[in-house]
Amino acid sequence: MPYRPNPRRPLPVQLSALQLTGSIALGLWLGFLAIALTCWLLSRFLFNEQLAPVAQAVQQLANPPAVQQVPDIPPQSPLFDQYEENLRKNEQQARLDQARGNSRNQSNPKCQFWLQQDQTAPSEKSRANVLQFCD
Repeated sequence: MPYRPNPRRPLPVQLSALQLTGSIALGLWLGFLAIALTCWLLSRFLFNEQLAPVAQAVQQLANPPAVQQVPDIPPQSPLFDQYEENLRKNEQQARLDQARGNSRNQSNPKCQFWLQQDQTAPSEKSRANVLQFCD
C-alpha cells in the first residue's frame, strides 16, 4: 500500500467567549434590521395602493367645487354676499355632519375631542380642527 500523507489536518480555531457573544449580538441586530426593513417596504407597497382612493377623496374635499353664480343677482349686491355666505356655511355644515357620522372617527381621540368642543362651544377654530382631524 502506497504511503499517502493525511490530507486532513485539524484547523486550530479558537473562539473566545467575547468573540462568540459579539458574533451572536451582531447576527441578532442584523436580523432585526432585515425584518424591520422588510416590514417597512411591505407597508409602503401595500398601504400606498390601498390608501390611493382615500387620498383622492381627501384631495376632492380640499378642493371644493366652484361656487356657481346666480344670474339674476349681480355679484356686488348684499344679497349675493349673503348667498355666498349661506352656501359656504351649508358646505361646512355638511362636512361637519359627515365627520360626526363617520364610524372611523369614534376611535380617533383628537377627532372626538374637537367634535365635543364644537358641540359644546362652536367656533371657527373648533370647526377648522374638526375638519382637520376627522375623516
